[in-house]
Amino acid sequence: MRFYSWQTFVLIFYISVIPVSGQNEEDVLKYELKTRWTDQVSERSPWPEYPRPQMTRPDWINLNGSWDYAILDSGQREPKIFQGQIRVPFAIESSLSQVKKLVGKKRELWYRKQFRLSPHQKNEKWILHFGAVDWRARVYLNGKLIGEHKGGYTPFSFDITPFIKGRNQELVVSVWDPTDQGLQARGKQLSEPKGIWYTPVTGIWQTVWLEKVNRYYVTDIRPTPDLKRQALHLSCEVNEIPAGGTVEAIAYQEGVEVGRANTPLTPGQSSTSMMISLSQMRAWSPQDPFLYDLIVMLKDAQGKVLDKLGSYFGMRSIELGKDANGYTCFLLNGQPTFQMGLLDQGWWPDGLYTAPTEAAMKYDLEITQKLGFNMLRKHVKVEPARFYYLCDKMGLLVWQDMPNGNYFKGLRVPHDGPVDAKRPLSSSIQFENELKEMIDFLYSFPSIVTWVPFNEGWGQYETERVTHWVKNYDPSRICDAVSGWADRGTGDMIDVHIYPGPGMEPPEEKRASVVGEFGGLGWPVKDHLWWDKKNWGYRNYSSKEAYNTQFIKLIKDLIPLRSWGLAGAIYTQTTDVEGEVNGIITYDRELIKLDLDSTYSLISQLYKPAWNKRSIIPDSELENYKWQTSDEEPEAGWTKNEFDSQDWENLKAPFLITPNPFLLPGTSWEPKQSIYLRQEFYLGSMPENLSVKIYANQVDMEWYLNGHKIEVPDGIWGRKRHYSHKLVNDYRQHLQLGKNTFAIKLTSKSLKSVFDLGMYESKIN
Repeated sequence: MRFYSWQTFVLIFYISVIPVSGQNEEDVLKYELKTRWTDQVSERSPWPEYPRPQMTRPDWINLNGSWDYAILDSGQREPKIFQGQIRVPFAIESSLSQVKKLVGKKRELWYRKQFRLSPHQKNEKWILHFGAVDWRARVYLNGKLIGEHKGGYTPFSFDITPFIKGRNQELVVSVWDPTDQGLQARGKQLSEPKGIWYTPVTGIWQTVWLEKVNRYYVTDIRPTPDLKRQALHLSCEVNEIPAGGTVEAIAYQEGVEVGRANTPLTPGQSSTSMMISLSQMRAWSPQDPFLYDLIVMLKDAQGKVLDKLGSYFGMRSIELGKDANGYTCFLLNGQPTFQMGLLDQGWWPDGLYTAPTEAAMKYDLEITQKLGFNMLRKHVKVEPARFYYLCDKMGLLVWQDMPNGNYFKGLRVPHDGPVDAKRPLSSSIQFENELKEMIDFLYSFPSIVTWVPFNEGWGQYETERVTHWVKNYDPSRICDAVSGWADRGTGDMIDVHIYPGPGMEPPEEKRASVVGEFGGLGWPVKDHLWWDKKNWGYRNYSSKEAYNTQFIKLIKDLIPLRSWGLAGAIYTQTTDVEGEVNGIITYDRELIKLDLDSTYSLISQLYKPAWNKRSIIPDSELENYKWQTSDEEPEAGWTKNEFDSQDWENLKAPFLITPNPFLLPGTSWEPKQSIYLRQEFYLGSMPENLSVKIYANQVDMEWYLNGHKIEVPDGIWGRKRHYSHKLVNDYRQHLQLGKNTFAIKLTSKSLKSVFDLGMYESKIN
């Protein structure tokens, strides 16, 4: 037991009651929700797993567990007295940290850890690793500053050998994090959480560990698969080159050696590369996530092994190509592969950024697969290396966001903004440093197939330059330059966000079409909610039955888009998060809102080949199409097939009150006025699956098919520039072979009123 003087208790009380400027700590942090893993977190050794599966060595020490902490005003020196204990690696705002306090821009969080080291040999080094610390970390050992790192999402390390004193060591870390008061990457953190914005995360939130290495050691490896040559390109970096040194790598397939290569180290260079030809090749894919084992050794001139590390790799390729209908699509290992995923926020009610255990983190991935999804989009967050290791082993594709921020502070680009934000130079440099660190950190994981530099215009700047840099820096992957919002015509895909949707943009010759976010159906489940305030969902439902009905309808609406060349889709989202209730799983992970078996069967249809669409009524997205039009109320029977409409005008769609920058020029009509439309079409056979493609905004509508009034599909259409698609198989009962008539009454509701419609047939094999 540790004893304190009465002066210590006075100081602790004084510091603990200092209010956080502009924040109400009691209000921000009063909410709490447990998961089934909360009580399984080890007091002595939380997150005991080896933290870096891509480069393993046997001699390491996990420093997670109980540390001392203090919160002081910024600019103060290391505290002589700490305020209490915090459980690392959980952010101080989380309940699993056992502290649950805010820090804020005007204060710093201090950590202290005392530990012992056995004596090391003259030719050995100790490396101190941090998985992630949000945001700026300064690290001291035995009273000496050993280094600093800025960026809340990527690992960093220091050679602490020169600072070691005897057996007993004292490690001190100071952290400053302005959350949403700065321009740094911060994802969805907000000082005052609300809606889709969550609790701040400050400080150490991934594993801290020590590793003993030789004086000469490998600092990084980058495996790049080459399926055409049936080989692995491997680059290696070393800290220092031994005279006459070589690097040797051996690949194993289920314990059997299938390839070996070695290369000499050139004096003056810190990196080298080699190609390992594989005698047997087995491609990595969601259906067969096979991983090769890899041993990398650094040897001296006499062949003595100075450093040996274990790793793995997967043989896969990802690129753009054409599907059977000629649309641009994703080729995984040379084969067209539709990617259907979940928007994965990666937040936890007990640990915030940090899952309570690896089993908890794996649970989300297991449910993702059991529901039928083959991909996830890791949304504005970077996970620990073990997360991607699990994706590699399980066969889940990953789209990786760069965790931007800057939604509220003047750097957000509107969806129709013609130019990018003007980002300050210092902020741009920091953003690009963190972007590079993220790509370097995650390069070796085969599950990651796409980089996403920008999301919805948050801090979006110099889009074309940043995108070209990403593509040139890692040409082995796809780049989604801008997920949603202000597309700049660059990158490998055109990505739309449409809620609830679904919708898409036409595929381009050199860019695939995806819906990067859609759905967002909410169901606030009693006794599984984060707070008692208003919860967020794009559309909320009050029962499991209503929620499931709408989800099934939404996915059925999505399936026909495969016939338009849709290459990928991402449903929002994996779990509820704080006030967001649009997850497929509740925030406490206790309830899965969907039926696993039926959802799996439904999602699986998306992976089948699709016929090309058959247009029945063309829309006017790319080329104007004419409708019979009257601006006067027509005679009775105007909706029927036999009505004589030869006196009606033939006018171009779209129909709009004022010009719309996202649509072709069409036909205008007066505000608050009704117009009447007719379209005659002929059928030689009855369509198997019938859908409408719609852009409708601020209009009242009545629809008729061959004189029968039909229900207008439910949905939000024309949100920003995107058409929505709705499956309308119920309409087939009113169709007939030969001539048919689609009749519409439109009434404008505002100066933004606009309408266009097409009808088509689709089919999945």
